[in-house]
Amino acid sequence: MKRRNFIAGAGLGAAASVIAAPAIAQSMPEVKWRLTSSFPKSLDTIFGAGQDVSDFVAAMTDNKFQIQVFAAGEITPGLQALDAAQEGSVEACHTASYYYVGKDPTFAFGTAVPFGLNCRQQNAWIHMGGGLELMNEFVQDYNVNFIPCGNTGAQMGGWFRKEIASVDDLKGLKFRIGGFAGKVLTKLGVVPQQLAGGDIYPALEKGTIDSAEWVGPYDDEKLGFNKVAPVYHYPGWWEGGPMLSVMCNLKAWDALPEAYKAALKAACAAADTRMVARYDAKNPAALKRLVAGGTQLKPFPVDVMAACYKAANELYDETSAANEKFKKVYEAWKAFRTEQFLWFRIAENTYDNFTFSAADRVK
Repeated sequence: MKRRNFIAGAGLGAAASVIAAPAIAQSMPEVKWRLTSSFPKSLDTIFGAGQDVSDFVAAMTDNKFQIQVFAAGEITPGLQALDAAQEGSVEACHTASYYYVGKDPTFAFGTAVPFGLNCRQQNAWIHMGGGLELMNEFVQDYNVNFIPCGNTGAQMGGWFRKEIASVDDLKGLKFRIGGFAGKVLTKLGVVPQQLAGGDIYPALEKGTIDSAEWVGPYDDEKLGFNKVAPVYHYPGWWEGGPMLSVMCNLKAWDALPEAYKAALKAACAAADTRMVARYDAKNPAALKRLVAGGTQLKPFPVDVMAACYKAANELYDETSAANEKFKKVYEAWKAFRTEQFLWFRIAENTYDNFTFSAADRVK
């Protein structure tokens, strides 16, 4: 008798789900968005995060919410992705907010600032340290909503025709570098150039620029920088944990059903995790290939790092004095960074330093 009751109950439940599913599906609108990326399709790591978002959102909404992803240049140049989302010519963009420091230097905090947070610390600041609220308060003036979506991890220092052996070697150097770091290096005589990823190689090949930084071994190898510049410096002190973001036009964002907003946020979070994993998995082998092919791998000299650190802190103070929006975010960010550095110095850094050196001794 109990078995018959169970089967009957299961049948009713199955029937209810068959009836309910179409009703739920019919209640959700079909929404089609266009998302413009700041990155070329050739980079499965960084452009791929935008495509991941599209795929995840479609899967979570039974294809009711579709996001078509366009590479840099297909709709708008890579460095104008934010403008397209702000104006509403597309509903969203996938970009690095620090590309837009020319509009306001406060944009840098959404990606990375020199001698700032590593990947995990940046995530902690954004998600648990008030950073997301501060960034969204700031970008409201640009008619967009900020959603974290990706991180490359600590980057390399870039490709150079000649080795940087001292601070004097920076003077007059035409260096492709994004974000706030260009302003730091200007203090040391560098002539910064901001170029989208797809435009770097031809500029480096023609000699329009002397050096260029992008991300790290896997992406840099794909873009072929090793073919035109032999020296590969590290670390990229301006990008300890650079975060990418999806920025949505406010009108388009506000019009989304709450379920679709939740799906988009969840998709961005999943894409974030996958991007970090991609880079961590792919960079080691790429670096080995580059070095085997003749790339000269060299750390920046300590005096160069120290001069850049000094210049960065001077710039933060100068910018804070002139820009109240920057000052508000900087003061909160700086306090958070201090606490993070204290903690990471105790556990993470001690573990890493010992384990890495121990592994070398075992070899």
